[in-house]
Parts: sequence; C-alpha cells; structure tokens
Amino acid sequence: MKKIKIKKIFIEPVNVELDEPFRIAIGTKYSIENALVTVVLDNGIEGYGEAAPLESINGENQATVLATLKSCVDFIKGKEIIDFRAISKTLKSVFWAQVTARCALEMALLDAYTKVLNIPMYQFFGGAGNKAETDYTIDIVPPDVAKVNAKKLSKEGYRVLKTKVGKNIVDDIDRLLAIRDGAPGCGITLDANQGYSPAEALHFLNELEKNDIRPIMFEQPVIKSDLRGMRFVKDHTSVLIGADESVFTSADAINVVLAGCADVINIKLMKSGIIEALDIAAIARSANIKLMIGCMLESKLALGCAVHFAAGQGCFDFIDLDPHIDPAREPFTGGPVYKAPCYTLSDDLPGIGCQKR
Repeated sequence: MKKIKIKKIFIEPVNVELDEPFRIAIGTKYSIENALVTVVLDNGIEGYGEAAPLESINGENQATVLATLKSCVDFIKGKEIIDFRAISKTLKSVFWAQVTARCALEMALLDAYTKVLNIPMYQFFGGAGNKAETDYTIDIVPPDVAKVNAKKLSKEGYRVLKTKVGKNIVDDIDRLLAIRDGAPGCGITLDANQGYSPAEALHFLNELEKNDIRPIMFEQPVIKSDLRGMRFVKDHTSVLIGADESVFTSADAINVVLAGCADVINIKLMKSGIIEALDIAAIARSANIKLMIGCMLESKLALGCAVHFAAGQGCFDFIDLDPHIDPAREPFTGGPVYKAPCYTLSDDLPGIGCQKR
C-alpha cells in the first residue's frame, strides 16, 4: 500500500438543540454539545470523527474535548494513515482519561483509512452483516407521556423499548405500566444509570413481577464501582443484568468477568474508544457474556460508526442506537439508511458514509 500521510486536521464544535429534554437518573440534557474532527490525507481523502461527551458519565464536556483534540493536532500531522493503531496507542498513553476525544480521533482515522481501502467500515470490522435493528429509549417522563410515546413507537415498528429508571421506584413502576399498556407487544429493557442500591434494585424487580412485567434486561442497576452489589442483584434474579458504566476499558471488562456480576456488557464507543471496544467485545465473547452496543447523544456520524461496528462484528444481542436529532437538523448527510427500527449499510459508500452539510 502506498504511503499516505495525514496532511491536515480540523477541530470544530457541533451544537444541536434537542426537540425535547433527555432525562436520565443522573442528569438532564437540553442540547447536543459535541465536537467534530476532520482528518485530511495528502491524497485529498477526508475522514470524520465525532466526540459526544456526557460529563456525568465520562467526566468530559465540549470544552475539555476541544482542548484535548487541539493539543493532538501537531502530533498526528505527518503520520501515515495506516499507522492508526500506533497513533491510538500513543494517544491512550498520554490522554488516558480523555476517552471521548480519543474516540473522535480514532473514528476520523478509520473513516479515512477505510475510504483509502474503498470499503464500507462494517467490512473493516468483520463484515458479518450490513443491518442492525435498534430499540428506542423512553426517558424519565410522566406515565401519560410514556404511554403515548410507547404506542407511537410500536406503530412505527419498534419491537423493543428501553426506558430510564433509577430516580423513584414508584414513578418508575408507573411509567413501566404505562409503556406496557401503550405497547403490549414490545419487549422492555431497563437502564438505571447507577440509580439504585442493590436492595432497591431487587425490590424494584419484585414489584415489576407482581405487575406481570418481566424486562428483557436490566442495565447498570447499581453504582459502577459496586461489582459485588451488582453480583448480588444478578444472583437473586433471572433477569439479565447488564454492565454499562462499570466497563470503560478492557481491564474493566476482565474485572466484570472475574466478579461474575453481569450477563451483558454494554459497549459505547464514547466510553472506550473504537480500538478498545474491539478488545472488550473479544473478552465478553470469550467469557460467554452477551454484548450490547449503546450511544450517548450523538449525530448520525457517531451513530453510523456504531452501526458499522455492531453490524460488522455481528455479535450484539442488544442494540441501542436510536437517533435523537430531527433529520432536518442533522449536521451530516448520508451514512446508514434508517427506517425505524432498522439501519441498513450500503456497499457503495466507503468509510462511515457521512458528509458534512
């Protein structure tokens, strides 16, 4: 392969107001405040990467991400695009805590590299498939709103609905009853975002059982560092327990395996970066732990990258990549074709397939 060097790097903010506030147990977001990396190769090919920080989850915000990315420019310029793994390794050794910023750089490098190869990114990740079916998240809203949303989403074709819990058990149960009434044919997954104690999590599941609600999976019921508490929950229920905030790195994944505290590991590229996510997926598969892929508040660029990752790997039992931006306000065009509830990837678009508006 001819040597192709990185000629330029551009860093810019991406800001999009959300149509509705997005509420989870540990905070509320009113807008998307992300960052875009554009890598330009000396043959003219451009690669795009997005950082989607969520301060309550990964400790980063738009300002810290932009500062980190700008400090990496001089190091990356002049490097060969085929050396993306070596670049990633060095960045991790220096900016180990700025994982969202590193993810954006890895995404831009891989987008450019797969464009050089003239293949869609899902083929780079293994080529297992070119489709992915997602659930849709109903955040912490009143029961009447949840019921209306569930009914609407069910009619649109979604077969699995996810809802945020973890703030108030009574309110959470009322919301779940409303979702079931609105979409009785849909499966339900739960995400507590660390909102419960182990005892509260089990009490919550018991109350759901009394109301004939059995979730498909219960994600991160307890604080991320309490692996023993998560093991306690897992050992006292037959509902699948998922580790999300507990797993940022491959070392975290090994700790979850050794603790025996989860049936599912949720990979988010913004938590781990792309290269590390490949290692986490391999660890989970080797330990017979199911895989989920999730997202932060991302545009179709980062969502598209995650779709390529999940479809290409072909080993994800749970896919949570629902879009939260009105298509008319998307800062990017192209990418995976989305017709609820499925994404379809084209063999005619190399890389992620997205372009800036």
